[in-house]
Amino acid sequence: MTVGPTPVPFARDNRPAPPVRMIHLGLGNFFRAHQAWYTAHAADSGEWGIAAFTGRSPAVAETLSAQDGLYTLVTRAHERDEFETVRALSHTYPASDTESWLGLFATSQVAVVTLTVTEAGYLRGEDGGLDHQDLAVAADIAALRADVRAGCSTAVGRLVAGLAARRAAGAGPIALVPCDNLPGNGAVLARLVREFAELTQPSLTRWIDSHVCFVTSAVDRITPATTPDDSALVERTLGYRDAAPVVTEPFREWVLCGDFPAGRPGWESSGAVFTSDVTPYENRKLWLLNGAHSLLAYTAPLRGHRTVASAVRDQVCRTWLDLWWREAEPHTGLPGADLGAYRRALLERFANPRIRHRLEQIAMDGSKKLPVRILPVLHRERTAGRIPEGAVRAIAGWVCHLTGHGVPVSDPGAAGVHDIDSALARLDPSLGVDVPLRAAILNEMHRLRNG
Repeated sequence: MTVGPTPVPFARDNRPAPPVRMIHLGLGNFFRAHQAWYTAHAADSGEWGIAAFTGRSPAVAETLSAQDGLYTLVTRAHERDEFETVRALSHTYPASDTESWLGLFATSQVAVVTLTVTEAGYLRGEDGGLDHQDLAVAADIAALRADVRAGCSTAVGRLVAGLAARRAAGAGPIALVPCDNLPGNGAVLARLVREFAELTQPSLTRWIDSHVCFVTSAVDRITPATTPDDSALVERTLGYRDAAPVVTEPFREWVLCGDFPAGRPGWESSGAVFTSDVTPYENRKLWLLNGAHSLLAYTAPLRGHRTVASAVRDQVCRTWLDLWWREAEPHTGLPGADLGAYRRALLERFANPRIRHRLEQIAMDGSKKLPVRILPVLHRERTAGRIPEGAVRAIAGWVCHLTGHGVPVSDPGAAGVHDIDSALARLDPSLGVDVPLRAAILNEMHRLRNG
């Protein structure tokens, strides 16, 4: 009889899990390829275990809990794969486990909270503050007004509930580190948390001001969704079944700016950069990488492509990328030589045929992504009196996408969009009244639809 691969073979090899000193919200693939990797590879990793909570579904927490928090990270270069077991997760929890969430926040040993909830997960209104029209935001505000230990469904609500528990326990200061693609994400989170606290427990706001540091960070590592083929590869290569492997690229970057009043892992020993100004790095990553991804996500499917690697093999798509990068680069605030090296590295990363980064995945939630990936460059170019072809093409592709051309739409923020005017009004009302810009977007829509 043939004996199959061993299921769930992970073990700590008689090594205890690191003590929990960090909490993470958003137990997805990117976090496990990025922040968890940096923590696992820090020189003092044995002192910094992570308790990670899912954003919504409990499935991945249950899977990882059965594997003792361990999982296989597959680093996929052009030529070959490298496999490692990441040991940074000490515990994993479903989003519904409010008691564990509040209990960990109330522990003085916990010094850092990181989060990866996507741009859409911050639930911001048009003014950048809380979206008071969002039903989940309203429900969490009502819940915390009634009971400070109530379970919340939104990221900001959960953070405020946790901070209230920390204040009540006298557990001391803490750092919150957002790791999502938002410019100035530390300041963004600070505003949302303070506003939510003011609406639910006004006295908590003063405690937050004196005990909580909001760290700004820029993150970068392409991490596509795991496929059944990836899981089969791990099983075939390593001889066991991992129910939660993660595939990622070799490149990684983490730039942070801010204070950690209760301490932090030695992330610099694993390659993280600490700086007094993260803005140029944010701009470079958000516009050159994420903006390029969005451009391809909405235009390359109209030429028959389904992945980033496929798109960049198309000379037309490559020309589109070059035009966009030439528009964006002068506004980043970084030297041209650095940008040239970064752009060459991007092309190599995008062209990796063994990283199957689906355009459909990138296209999700464009109404939240384009305002930080494309519009800052567009507005700067319009101020200079130019109509930027690359930015116009990205927006035109997005409107085509929302009106039935390209990959399927998954964007709750674009509900009710049915033509160019409703799309532009949803994205930024100033776009629709810019007559030359609207005409350029409309013309580009026709070109994209007609091949």
